[in-house]
Amino acid sequence: MKILLKKAKTKNKKTKNLFFCTISLIFVLLIGCNETLQQKQEIANSTPAAELRSKATVIINQGLVDKNPQLRINSIEVVAVTRKMEMMHKVTQLLKDDSMPIRFAATLAVGDTEYKLAKKSLKDLLNDPDENVRIAAAYALGKITMFDNSKILRKFIGSKDLTVRANTVMLMGKSGNKKELKPLYWALRAPDSDDKVRFQAVEAIALLGDEKILAKIWPMLISVYADDRVMGIKALGALGTHKAREILITKLDDDVPEVRLAAAEQLGIFGDTTGAEQVLEVFQENLTETMNWDEKQRVKVFAAMAIGQIATKELTKFLPELLDDDSKIVRIAAAKAVFQSIKTQ
Repeated sequence: MKILLKKAKTKNKKTKNLFFCTISLIFVLLIGCNETLQQKQEIANSTPAAELRSKATVIINQGLVDKNPQLRINSIEVVAVTRKMEMMHKVTQLLKDDSMPIRFAATLAVGDTEYKLAKKSLKDLLNDPDENVRIAAAYALGKITMFDNSKILRKFIGSKDLTVRANTVMLMGKSGNKKELKPLYWALRAPDSDDKVRFQAVEAIALLGDEKILAKIWPMLISVYADDRVMGIKALGALGTHKAREILITKLDDDVPEVRLAAAEQLGIFGDTTGAEQVLEVFQENLTETMNWDEKQRVKVFAAMAIGQIATKELTKFLPELLDDDSKIVRIAAAKAVFQSIKTQ
């Protein structure tokens, strides 16, 4: 805070002395105030919440430069979803990564966060040798400029490369443009579309709010495959209706922990903490004790994602141990949960 002092002409030495004494007193008081403010800031920065945020930041910064491409992708997603704009300059460095999936993820993050400082790089990526990156660049430019990306996306939704088709479908859903429903239903029904295209189309259509897609979500929810049920649960979360919430509650009784946790996470997005019990059992009943390494990682990642959305105190208390987990992918998921649930104090 600046204190402005008007200059005044003093009539005698006594007045001058009084003036300088006043200035000295103000200076002393300011020093005392600054010290108090500094002490308060140091106390705030030393709180458990601040320590968790600091640790989570280190984990994501390390993840962005990890040798494992999947960990870099996961870290990029965390930055985008939690809008950690102070990390976006590091994400933009990955727009030139040798790995296509990483360039794609970084480009998507630029669009989702509307990071305008990367506009020039996005224009360059419209000529990327990989079609996946080109459609991501078109999507991102549409988010941060007046660029019309619909023609480009519609061109690639018919791609014979089904990965390109699936990614195009995802971007159409994220665009928020309901005019894309027609091509999305085409991709859903196309004879040559595979499961990844169809599942992505269901979620994209749900994201655009078309309740008729419930008829396609139901078979996913009762599939014998847990991964299919998880995809169906994500589609319900994307739809975001009261009916979708009611169906999600029924999936809290699924036989597979990951499915229950996925339902708990999506309910958390609704602001519903009903699934907290399913998360608590992971820790209180040591649910992963008899699982192998991969199974443990998977359950802990799902648990962390649910904690991030439900964000009750009884759940966030488990974040410190997840941040210290032996698995990097679990630590990254826990860092995301910290950013989502541990607010600045």
